[in-house]
Amino acid sequence: MCASYGLDPRFTDAELLAEADAEILAGLREWAQQNDGETLRPTGKNLRNLNPLIVSGDGEAALEAAWWGYLVDGQPAKFPSINTRSERLQQRPGGLRTRAIVPTTGWFEMRKPERVWHEFTLGKGVLFGMAAVAQRGRTPDGEWVTCYSIVMRPAPEHLAELHDRMPVLIPTAFAHDWLNAEADREIIDEALLAAASLDERVTATARETDAAAKGDADQLF
Repeated sequence: MCASYGLDPRFTDAELLAEADAEILAGLREWAQQNDGETLRPTGKNLRNLNPLIVSGDGEAALEAAWWGYLVDGQPAKFPSINTRSERLQQRPGGLRTRAIVPTTGWFEMRKPERVWHEFTLGKGVLFGMAAVAQRGRTPDGEWVTCYSIVMRPAPEHLAELHDRMPVLIPTAFAHDWLNAEADREIIDEALLAAASLDERVTATARETDAAAKGDADQLF
């Protein structure tokens, strides 16, 4: 499963939206700078971080802060909710009613049994998107927020030896459809086909931990 990912403020290439939205990119860079390159992790009772998420507002992409994992009756869900299997969405497309894109420069997985962390990217500094499904939830403080779950699929052969599953990556040309198309079996099938077109670009680098790389302030631009 994907339980941590990075958002390096020094990103130089944006493969997030078909038409790069300057306001969204500026907001992402500002968020990443303020968080000093911290690894993005699930939100919970103790860790109350809200992470940047791309959503659709009346057909237009928008950036908002969201809770990673679902909230049920004002509390974090007692069932695993930070990831959702693509196979489950194919069987139950009702879960696709609200979709989002998670911006990242790389996600982290641990190879077992060696217990060696690896960072998966599309290239150093490349900003790209991971598919997510979303729903509204009430926080323990009574505030309503968007909650999200990253959609996972079986990993391609060249990555499966490191981890058997990976996020569904959303190419720029497919971003608008993922955010706005009808919620049916067809959209998840199309997403999986689109994601496969990026498989050969994904590379993995061994790391000591899943801590995101931090840069000096004068290296951010």
